[in-house]
Amino acid sequence: MAGKATARGAALALIRAVMEGGQTLAEAEPALLAPLAAPDRARAGRLVRATLRRVEPCDRVLAPRLRKTPPPAVLALLRLALTELSLGAAPHGVVNEAVDLARADRKTAHLAGLVNAVLRGLPEGDPLAGQPVQKLPRWLRQPLVHAWGREAVAGMEAVQAGEPPVDLTLRAGATATPEGDALPSGSLRLREAGQLSALPGYEAGQWWVQDAAAALAVRLLAPRPGERVLDACAAPGGKTLQLADAGAEVTALDVSAARMERVGENLARTGLTARVVVADALDWAPDGPFDAILLDAPCSATGTIRRHPDLPFVKDGSEVAGLVALQARLIDRCLGWLRPGGRLVFCTCSVLPEEGEGQLGAALARHPGLRVGWVDLAGVEPGWWTGDGGLRLRPDYWADRGGMDGFFMARLEASELGR
Repeated sequence: MAGKATARGAALALIRAVMEGGQTLAEAEPALLAPLAAPDRARAGRLVRATLRRVEPCDRVLAPRLRKTPPPAVLALLRLALTELSLGAAPHGVVNEAVDLARADRKTAHLAGLVNAVLRGLPEGDPLAGQPVQKLPRWLRQPLVHAWGREAVAGMEAVQAGEPPVDLTLRAGATATPEGDALPSGSLRLREAGQLSALPGYEAGQWWVQDAAAALAVRLLAPRPGERVLDACAAPGGKTLQLADAGAEVTALDVSAARMERVGENLARTGLTARVVVADALDWAPDGPFDAILLDAPCSATGTIRRHPDLPFVKDGSEVAGLVALQARLIDRCLGWLRPGGRLVFCTCSVLPEEGEGQLGAALARHPGLRVGWVDLAGVEPGWWTGDGGLRLRPDYWADRGGMDGFFMARLEASELGR
């Protein structure tokens, strides 16, 4: 379906890129959003994410209104329209543009009447009201139910069904900040995000966007002024900024040159400093040992589905085993860069135990000289710590405040390691 240069047209093209093309939004958005002005790019991004959070509820509403499943392009268009109506958009405009989008593609033009009939036949009000929230895919839901139970997983799904809030990490001594609610952990949760670059303190570099759960990793590492610290797998750089703001001598390492450009931009905006290195951690070697290392390892990103609702549609779990092996290699390599008595915080934005609790247990078994350290972290409830001393964060924590990203993190202290 030929998407028009409108927010709705771009959102439709993005939904199809995910659902039919198997692309992540990160892969598809640069090209498909390029023709739009900035406000329309933002609106298209919101629309596609809202739709991907509602695929199952939309299909439940559509099923009794369709004699047979329409082509994927038309189904995507109907899901988008239902989502817009559910969000309170004017029905007349939603229906008219949905019909126009159907007519714009010769492959679907003959079904424009169907689109019109289905949408005009909906009752007034929110067409998705009362529908159960979307479930996680089976490959992910089953191990999570096994790990934490159905009630916990249902809580995660409820949080992931909503628009995630925007959290900020504030620079030490920040004086100009947007309106928001202070979270127990020290992050600031915005009441209304809007255009971030227009908010107080942005130009002065007094804060940066970072989920409250992600911000806890640096607090667990507890860097001290003057320490030599490595941020391995550093992009997009929120943790690098935290480390630099704490006064550490920071090396930021990442394999992606494009993503490290963003790190450099954020360092410049905040006036913070770090040595930026583009290299593969499996090949790179430092010029001396580090006092502390933060390893935010590549992972399935299953803890960030509330922010990336495309992931359940483009992943099937087949990549997890390879990621677990890579994480173990990175842990071992980073441990070799620590000075005696140094510390490593390993973390992943995953809710899968094999990328967290299992990884910690395996590392302790491989390295008898390791021990798990503990830091008293503000806002962290006792039940979030695991029996081995790791910190398990789940999307359903702080559900009444909007939840948090799913993370696992552990502080490993190298007392001996064969040295």
